[in-house]
Amino acid sequence: MWMYLGLLAALFLGLHNLCKKHAVQGNEVFPVLLGTVSSGFLFIAGFYLFSKFNSEYALEKGYDFQDITATTHGFIFIKSMIMASSWVLAYQALKHLPITIVTPIRSAGPFFTFIGAIIIYKESPNAYQWIGFFLIIFSVILYSRIGKKEGINFKRNKWIFAIIGATFLGASSGLYDKFLIQNLSLNPQTLQFWFCLYTILILLVILTITWFPYAEKRKAFTFRWSIIAVGILLQSADYFYFKALQDPDALIMLLSAIKRSQIIIAVVIGGLVFKEKNKRQKLISLIGILIGVGLILYAN
Repeated sequence: MWMYLGLLAALFLGLHNLCKKHAVQGNEVFPVLLGTVSSGFLFIAGFYLFSKFNSEYALEKGYDFQDITATTHGFIFIKSMIMASSWVLAYQALKHLPITIVTPIRSAGPFFTFIGAIIIYKESPNAYQWIGFFLIIFSVILYSRIGKKEGINFKRNKWIFAIIGATFLGASSGLYDKFLIQNLSLNPQTLQFWFCLYTILILLVILTITWFPYAEKRKAFTFRWSIIAVGILLQSADYFYFKALQDPDALIMLLSAIKRSQIIIAVVIGGLVFKEKNKRQKLISLIGILIGVGLILYAN
């Protein structure tokens, strides 16, 4: 069951990436990020308020919100710090790079998660899983060669380093999620509610320094419908992902890989929507990534 929940998370993540590209194109990154997190928080907050007014019905339907300790709040705040840093880097990179370059680099995230799962959680890979992960990494390297044709130097372009950093932090957060869900027994909605709230507070601090004081930057920001869509789609994806993690048999290394199937939407449809170049050549590497993911699924 947890694998199907992972595929649902991938579906919403793919749509989320398309909307995110639309939201940041030619726009101020930090207020867009704040808007997406805030819209996702309001989406979750609606369920939170309903659960308070009709707790019995919420408990019956499985979306009650837990009362948690100060220590648990601290652990959630750490996750907010990790993901706020990852999103700031990712949104800046997405603004300056094609989505068909950003998405494959992000697809290397399972490799970092894979290593962490072995060291921290002692998850045991088999030969097919090793082959699948290395095939994904090799395919990402092929993408770097295609990127040079679009004037992107992978050694000198700072946005490439930004998206690599965002990928590493995102993978770290994925490993941390397993600890929060399984070790602290947090349910998805409780984690999402407090995580979003703390992330908003962190982003407000960043914007107070980098955006609010500057009139030119404030005027450069354009509100778009996709900002709201990004927040809602991301929270939907996270809900199914966290539900999958609640299963004691769920392997974080495989869940991380399954989520990469979002690239079908992001690269194929995104390439058509945003009219990006070299789509056919990128499709070759995309097939390599999909084969890698397929090997991981087959191995299970």
